[in-house]
Amino acid sequence: MAPKKKTAPGKPAADRDKLIASLRQFIRTKGPAYLDDPNVSSIGIGYRVKNGKRGKELAVQFTVDKKVQPEALTALGTTALPSSVTVDGVEVPTDVIERSYQPHLRVVPEVASPDRKTRLDPVVPGVSVAHVKVSAGTIGCIVFDRKDGTPYVLSNWHVLHGPDGRLGEDVVQPGPHDDNRIARNHLGTLARSHLGLAGDCAVARINDRGFLPEISELGVVPEELGEPELGDKVVKSGRTTGVTHGVVRRIDTIAKINYGGPVGEQAIGCFEIGPDPDNLPADGEISQGGDSGSAWMFKTARGKPGKILAGLHFGGEGGGDPDEHALACLPGSVFEKLEISLQPPPVQEAEVLDGYDPLFLGERIDTPKLNPTVLGDAALFNGSEVIPYTHFSLALSSTRGFAFWVAWNDDGGSLKKLSRTGIAFVKDPRIPADFQVGNELYEGNRLDRGHIARRADLLWGSPTEADKANVDSFFYTNITPQMDDFNQSSKNGLWGDLEEAVFADVDVDDLKVSIFGGPVFQDDDRLYRGIQIPREFWKVIAFSEGGTLKSKAFLLTQNLNQLEALELDEFRVYQVTVAEVEERGHLRFPDVLRKADTLEVPESLGDRRPLARPSDIQWH
Repeated sequence: MAPKKKTAPGKPAADRDKLIASLRQFIRTKGPAYLDDPNVSSIGIGYRVKNGKRGKELAVQFTVDKKVQPEALTALGTTALPSSVTVDGVEVPTDVIERSYQPHLRVVPEVASPDRKTRLDPVVPGVSVAHVKVSAGTIGCIVFDRKDGTPYVLSNWHVLHGPDGRLGEDVVQPGPHDDNRIARNHLGTLARSHLGLAGDCAVARINDRGFLPEISELGVVPEELGEPELGDKVVKSGRTTGVTHGVVRRIDTIAKINYGGPVGEQAIGCFEIGPDPDNLPADGEISQGGDSGSAWMFKTARGKPGKILAGLHFGGEGGGDPDEHALACLPGSVFEKLEISLQPPPVQEAEVLDGYDPLFLGERIDTPKLNPTVLGDAALFNGSEVIPYTHFSLALSSTRGFAFWVAWNDDGGSLKKLSRTGIAFVKDPRIPADFQVGNELYEGNRLDRGHIARRADLLWGSPTEADKANVDSFFYTNITPQMDDFNQSSKNGLWGDLEEAVFADVDVDDLKVSIFGGPVFQDDDRLYRGIQIPREFWKVIAFSEGGTLKSKAFLLTQNLNQLEALELDEFRVYQVTVAEVEERGHLRFPDVLRKADTLEVPESLGDRRPLARPSDIQWH
């Protein structure tokens, strides 16, 4: 994404491009060895400087902390750099410039708008952010996980991670230096980071805030990744210096940066930016401490901010260095290393997540185990009877064509309302089709396709994640036949409202519940169109109240003693014990779930009464 290339006098464009390609390969393979010299701070490709002026002759450009006469090199513990290097048979001059670098995190007097260092909801790129143990940096842009579409804020390693940070720890907006009210300003958690040749970069999940992708004061949303070239004009929006303009003056650079502490010196792949003479900042600074993480955007031919990302700002001149410049990581390597994208993946291409999460409630609750008598009937996926989907997992009976059980997580605090329009019921292509009951059962009759894991329970997480869960819920593996008035007759919809009932009547910790459900397979289930239709269903709801794990079990049945032969739509809802569900479902729940069930029931089945309304449920 460079402007039209200008060819050096006397050198055709094709030859120049070929030489730059060769120099890039030289820097990437030979460059790191030069940084072993304690006085060498970077190596890159630039235009040779003569008498303080930048010319048009390409050179391999070295920067050193201190430039001295040859006789003083030994005292610095350094050696003379070559006057030229030969690359693919071409002799290229070298250039040595006195310059040092440092991360742009330290806080200095600033000229930025106060809005950049205040709490924002939704958050936007260009404002203050940091790990809770770091001072303050800048949100570069909004990005997404390549696989599942999780939204992240992108910034630097030394902003979101830092030497004392760990993956999974808290990130705040604004950074602690700008507002030390950590709990109030929680944004999310550190998800991934990297510090090395691929860049100084990290991403944090956006858990507690909305977000907008348009960069503050630039008015653009990054849509593509670019490759900087010498002479490209760029612009950024940073926490400290606000909007500043620059020109790319060194490319394919490897800079040696001292991050202090146990991290020490690191070699970072990058490019260098100098001030744009046509848009000089009033104070001469194109970047300062606190700008780390800013997104440098290519400018259009008309000089306006464009939509192509040029680089991720992470550093600039060291103390006492009179030359004003900035360093930025290459976007391609950053996005590859962090496995991110500027757009979320389409729902159809998003990868299935890890299914039901056993640690969702904090205490481990594993999926049920099938009894040995039915285990051999389970359809296998990658050698296991547990088949994962987005936010739920299940075990499927290969002979009955319905799930033995489905286990799902419901994050009541982040549920989304999504339409079901246009989503088709389909068989799971990962499982043999003859193991699944499909549309052949439901055509031309009163049978509905009933979700075991309720669609509404699954629609949480990132937008792509929720969309994927919405689609996954329509696989026939999650469907059982129900009469068209299954939830509307004498039960007043109670079976379908059990999840809402727990949220309404119980102070559920973090608004999270884990749910298990499925049909009861009986030998005398009614045969219809060659398929035995279950006439009984079970559900177990697990939740934490005041730090105590609790479980409640329910049965949707024609009759608890199974002696009456009633019509399909004459169901009743009973509250039962987890042990009773185990017996009917031919499975066993983990001990922790069984122990969390404290329901006391009459010994006589005749003394049991069906639930008529949510208030009849014994939650406590």
